Amino acid sequence: MTESSGDAAMRAAAERAETTRHRNIPWWDDLPVPNDTANLREGPDLHPACLPLLPLVGVWRGEGEVVYPTIEGPFRFGQQLTVSHDGRPFVQHEARAWLLDADGRIIRPAAREVGWWRPQPDETIELLLAHSSGIVEIFLGEPRTQTSWELATDAVIRTASAKDVTGAKRLYGLVNNGDLAYVEERAMMGQQLQPHTSAYLRRVAG
Repeated sequence: MTESSGDAAMRAAAERAETTRHRNIPWWDDLPVPNDTANLREGPDLHPACLPLLPLVGVWRGEGEVVYPTIEGPFRFGQQLTVSHDGRPFVQHEARAWLLDADGRIIRPAAREVGWWRPQPDETIELLLAHSSGIVEIFLGEPRTQTSWELATDAVIRTASAKDVTGAKRLYGLVNNGDLAYVEERAMMGQQLQPHTSAYLRRVAG
C-alpha cells in the first residue's frame, strides 16, 4: 500500500521528535515567574490566542543566502531562530546568524534580531523586531494557511548610524513535512523592495 502524504508527514514528524522532543532553551529554576519555553511539552500552556503560531514554536537551525545590489554577494550564512513563549498572548522571537565561507566554515558572527509576535483578535499578526544594526521594525500580517505566515512593515525606525532601510516583507512557512523556510524582501540604500535573504531551517528543539 502506498503511503499517503498525510501519513508521510506524521511519520516524518515522529522521527524528528525523537531527537528534538527532549531539548529546550535554558531553564532558570529560581525564576519567580514562568520560564520561556520553546518546547510545547514543557512549561506553561500556550495561550489560546497564539494557536495560529503554534507550528513556529521551537528552536530552528540551518543555512541561508543574502543578496542585494549594494553588496558583492551572494553570501552564505548560518542561523538559529528561537520562538518561545511564557503563557501570555505573544511569542518571543530571537534570531542570530553567522557568515559562512564557500566551504561552510564560520567566518564571523553576523545579524541578530529580537522581538515578539503578537496575534490579534481579528486574526492579524503584529511582529515587532529590533535589530543589532540599529533598526526597529513593526510588521503587520496574517496567516496564509495553518503553516505559513506573511508580513510587511508598517513602520521602520532607524538610529543615526543605521543603514537607510525603508521597508521589508517576510514570508515564513513549514515545508517538506516540517522544516521551516523563509524569504525576506527589503527596500534599503535607495533600492526598491526586492529579495534580500532566504533560509532553510530544521527543528533542533521542541
